[in-house]
Amino acid sequence: MSQLVYRIDLTKIDGEGDFPCPRCGVNISPEDETNDIYSVMETRSGDESLEEVVITCNRCQSIIHLMGFQLLELP
Repeated sequence: MSQLVYRIDLTKIDGEGDFPCPRCGVNISPEDETNDIYSVMETRSGDESLEEVVITCNRCQSIIHLMGFQLLELP
């Protein structure tokens, strides 16, 4: 299965941060710490805040860039 790349803006999703993989639909949750569903590939920070997290869906191997962390941080 070939790798596809997706971008997800977390400020545009409802709920607690869970979202379906854009390709295979498996539920990706920030509460899942098992690495069974997804793996964190890279984190990018700037100006003392998290800007982007790049993950891989372990089911379909899609690469997902998660953005929108700046607006989610508490003052």
